[in-house]
Amino acid sequence: MLFRLSEVHKSYGTQDVLRGTTLQVNPGEHVGLVGRNGAGKSTIFRLVRGEETSDRGEVVRARGVKLGLLDQHVHFKPGSTVHESALAAFGRLQQIEHEMHELEHRMADAGDDLEKILERYSDLQQEFEHEGGFEYAARAESILQGLGFEREMWSLETEKLSGGQQNRLGLACLLLAAPDVLLLDEPTNHLDVNAVEWLEEFLRDYPSAYVIISHDRYFLDRCCRRIIELENGRAANYTGNYSDYLVEREERREAQQRAYDNQQQLIAKTEEFIRRNLAGQKTKQAKSRRKMLEKLERLDAVRPDQSSGDFRLQSIERTGNHVLTVMDLAVGYPDKLLADKIAFILRRGECLGIIGPNGSGKTTFLKTILRKIDPLAGEVRWGTKVQIGYYAQQLDDLDDRNEIIMELRRVAPSTATAGELRSFLAKFLFTGDDVYKHVRDLSGGEKGRLALAKLIYSRVNVLVLDEPTNHLDIPSREALEEALSAYEGTIVTISHDRYFLDRVATQILALDGVGGAEHYDGDYTEYHDWKLGIRDSAPAPLPEPDNLVTVAPPPAQTVEAPVVKTPPPPKKPGVKVIKKKKPDARTSEQIEVDIAQAESRLNEISQQMGTPEVARDADRLIALNDEYQQTEALLKTLYDEWDRVSQEPARA
Repeated sequence: MLFRLSEVHKSYGTQDVLRGTTLQVNPGEHVGLVGRNGAGKSTIFRLVRGEETSDRGEVVRARGVKLGLLDQHVHFKPGSTVHESALAAFGRLQQIEHEMHELEHRMADAGDDLEKILERYSDLQQEFEHEGGFEYAARAESILQGLGFEREMWSLETEKLSGGQQNRLGLACLLLAAPDVLLLDEPTNHLDVNAVEWLEEFLRDYPSAYVIISHDRYFLDRCCRRIIELENGRAANYTGNYSDYLVEREERREAQQRAYDNQQQLIAKTEEFIRRNLAGQKTKQAKSRRKMLEKLERLDAVRPDQSSGDFRLQSIERTGNHVLTVMDLAVGYPDKLLADKIAFILRRGECLGIIGPNGSGKTTFLKTILRKIDPLAGEVRWGTKVQIGYYAQQLDDLDDRNEIIMELRRVAPSTATAGELRSFLAKFLFTGDDVYKHVRDLSGGEKGRLALAKLIYSRVNVLVLDEPTNHLDIPSREALEEALSAYEGTIVTISHDRYFLDRVATQILALDGVGGAEHYDGDYTEYHDWKLGIRDSAPAPLPEPDNLVTVAPPPAQTVEAPVVKTPPPPKKPGVKVIKKKKPDARTSEQIEVDIAQAESRLNEISQQMGTPEVARDADRLIALNDEYQQTEALLKTLYDEWDRVSQEPARA
């Protein structure tokens, strides 16, 4: 047992969050903690950490257990770099290393103290090796790369990182610290798809325990073998991943309802028997059955799920068949190309899902097709009768000064009554006096629901959505998915929620972050499997456009895309680095070949060290790290030789 909660109660003012919660986490367990926003998930983490105390009940932690919590706001030593902050997770090993270096310097002049120094050095060396001292630097570098910190970022001071980058670095430090149990609160929030998939691979074979709070159902499916659901202040345990939990939860609810219905039938029949026979010949039997009913433990009916919001979209005007055609589009800015050669046709009723690393140009692509930014090259054509509604990730279309009902009135017809607006807002869980709250006082989830309410009320036939699920809990995401699946219009959406994309997307546009773009006709899982070679299907060829009409706003002028030089792809593993020859036997061209091969090998090693498999394998980490250092030294030597040989003709 790592920690246990027994009949724990916790309230904040008049709000009862936990009402007799009981749960236990054991060594090596991989647990997902799920429940609505406000169900008490983060409260449990704070109780386990000792940051708060329960009102009643018991919170027990195993003696000496090391807890690691992923804080939403992380702090680093002032002036420290990304690399230094990651290595700081190994504070004890760094202390040992420092003392060993000091002892090495003292050995030369030790005199009579030499034996004592050697004994101390031997003890430190054994501890250093036992605690993983020979691979800790390589492990840190591997995890940094896996979470998206390339080598050129390692020298950056942490103060210069964005909030999202600081959270990613905090996650790296937490993984490196390797506590007995990881407490991960929304660990995928600031990760792009590549980093999330790396983290999934890392956690799947992680030897220690962890508990994950996440709205990412795909992530929970791949990482968790047990689900704890918090509902109405109590905890229920389910074996398996998130999909298994959904099935078992429904089976339990059906069984509970059957048992309740059967008991109600029994009670009704017994009460009828008592009514008919209490004063007759069977009085004794009737009294006996009445006592039985009094002692009967009454079962509860299944509680209906709390409302998740009613995101059903309104009736819309029909567009032409071809809604959006993109031909050889390049997006970005005059001094920076983000993505090039984007081409696809989106028909009425289809949904394009857009994925890619942070900074790859996903939002820039949306702004380009919306005519907010000029394309660098290519063409964007909207079809006939298109009416576009845009949901911005930053929710910047909301006016903080407005009350909720006034914000909805911005998109309502002048004839809409207050009663109609209040009734519509109730579908999005804004009831009673809530409609008079100011936008500035709303939570992120509430702002997200209000923005969706405005979008749906406007009855547009094309939805352009930038991370629409970001501020929604799982039940609200499911309600939105149901609405979008039934929507008769056309959708373009950016999302890192792969479960969401599987539910709504019919096409995938993947931006790779280095200027490339890939279009696939299918959902996310089909695209992912195709990329891994699991399926033989290839992206469908781009159909020829026909009967297209460009609508307002008119196409922006296109400009010639800047020339972007991209490095050649790295050679396949197994490239041998040519050993340095004598300077007088080599030309500068020969040395350049060796330099290219050494640089290629450095890139290969760097990529291998960034994989989850290598991050978990200490021996491979050490070997690759040693080879990286040797190849780096060789490359420096080759550069020096090239400089010397290149200058020889000038001297002659």
